[in-house]
Amino acid sequence: MKQTVIGVVGPTAVGKTSLSIEIAKHFNGEIISGDSMQIYKGMDIGTAKVSEEEQKEVPHHLIDIKDPEESFSVAEFQSNVRQHLSLINEKKRLPIIAGGTGLYIQAALFGYNFAEEKRNEIYQNKIENEIKVHGIEVVYNRLMLIDPVQAEKIHPNNTRRVVRALEVYDRTGMTMTEYHKKQQLETPYRPILIGLEMDRSLLYKRIDKRVDMMLEQGLLDEVKFFYEKGLENAQSMKAIGYKEFIPYFKEEKSLEESVELLKRNSRRYAKRQYTWFKNKMDVEWYTITLETKMEKFEIILNDLAGKLQKI
Repeated sequence: MKQTVIGVVGPTAVGKTSLSIEIAKHFNGEIISGDSMQIYKGMDIGTAKVSEEEQKEVPHHLIDIKDPEESFSVAEFQSNVRQHLSLINEKKRLPIIAGGTGLYIQAALFGYNFAEEKRNEIYQNKIENEIKVHGIEVVYNRLMLIDPVQAEKIHPNNTRRVVRALEVYDRTGMTMTEYHKKQQLETPYRPILIGLEMDRSLLYKRIDKRVDMMLEQGLLDEVKFFYEKGLENAQSMKAIGYKEFIPYFKEEKSLEESVELLKRNSRRYAKRQYTWFKNKMDVEWYTITLETKMEKFEIILNDLAGKLQKI
């Protein structure tokens, strides 16, 4: 019998952490973070990391497992999650994956095979040289012709992903879109995916307010600490909430400009998260408002109880 796994997904600032804790307390569960940034030690404010008090309420996993100078891959996340799922299952407890990093959660729950996904440095250097000589537009236009579906998802300025999509096609003869379809095999688990959504304008206001709150909590000092450690180019510092302040520390942007950029990037990320989960995964969505949040959580818990009884 397949192991049941609850997934709590949705855009940033929508209430995933609160709901996952309610589910864990209600159904004797443990939470696995599905966030690609909460793995980093010390990066607490900018990642909206679950608090120590909340971690005492319910066991949490895959939080604070890496130093900020270390890299972390989707394949590594998949491996870690599956180990924890086995351990939680042995304890006869309910595993809950909560987070907004869609690719990570999809990879953990479905049969992605990363064996063929090693990058070819020679190929990457070749394409990067093409970009230097001809500009990103020429290379990006080629991707649009080859794989318009993938091109639509990748911003032209994200050269790393543009190069990767072209590399997959040139090395395998399949577009990245085709490759993903081939790799998404039948899940070895029985996932029950719960999505939280909110009116877009309300969500954006919440995101802006959250950024202001993070700044009050000391976000600027947190980012400055890692910047002064020389981690500007580390994978961890590429995250939203950190990268926006680097130009400020370099005196290339004002603090106001950096904060506005962070808010804008966070809103855009929320939109991308929502689109990912809508298009990629079979999620049951619940719309919440600030006033109806706890009432809606009760409905979710009741619906979930019904689903779990049928197993």
